[in-house]
Amino acid sequence: MDFTSLETWGYLAVAFFSFGGSFFIVAAAGVFSFMGHMDLTTALIVAAIANFMGDNFLFYLGKYQKKEIQPYFAKHKRKLALATLIMRKYGVLAIFIQKFIYGVKTIVPLSMALAKYDFKKFVFFNIFASIIFVSVIGLSAYYASESIIAFFAVIKERPWIAPVVLFSIIGLVWFAMERMTKKKR
Repeated sequence: MDFTSLETWGYLAVAFFSFGGSFFIVAAAGVFSFMGHMDLTTALIVAAIANFMGDNFLFYLGKYQKKEIQPYFAKHKRKLALATLIMRKYGVLAIFIQKFIYGVKTIVPLSMALAKYDFKKFVFFNIFASIIFVSVIGLSAYYASESIIAFFAVIKERPWIAPVVLFSIIGLVWFAMERMTKKKR
């Protein structure tokens, strides 16, 4: 086994970052699979399992380690409130929806646990939510790989585009989070 190759470290990176719920690593796995550097099925299975385990870990922390994690919520009260609203409004669908909302996806399993949601029920639905999340992101990136590769070629020629795109995305996410968590007058 070659421990210097993308194939070896790529799957480990997919597992590590998918545990944290990363969109980008799953999309990157789709692109690398398109380029022939990874196996798409293996990458998506690794990502789904790690994503599933990551959310279950967060739920476990929220359910059984409340006192230890509460200090970390002090700065994220708005996100916690948004996660609670999503959970109350959408119920089981919140498990699926939260995977696609950057900035809230780590808070929803914690808030569901704090709200005394059934752990077995969460695990059951989380299996399907992880598979759907990884499939949608990974397959979308795989089938859009030519466009993604072309975009990165443009960025390579004009490096100033990358920070503009990055800050635009961050700004849009921040703006959306601010609007969703503000009280309506």
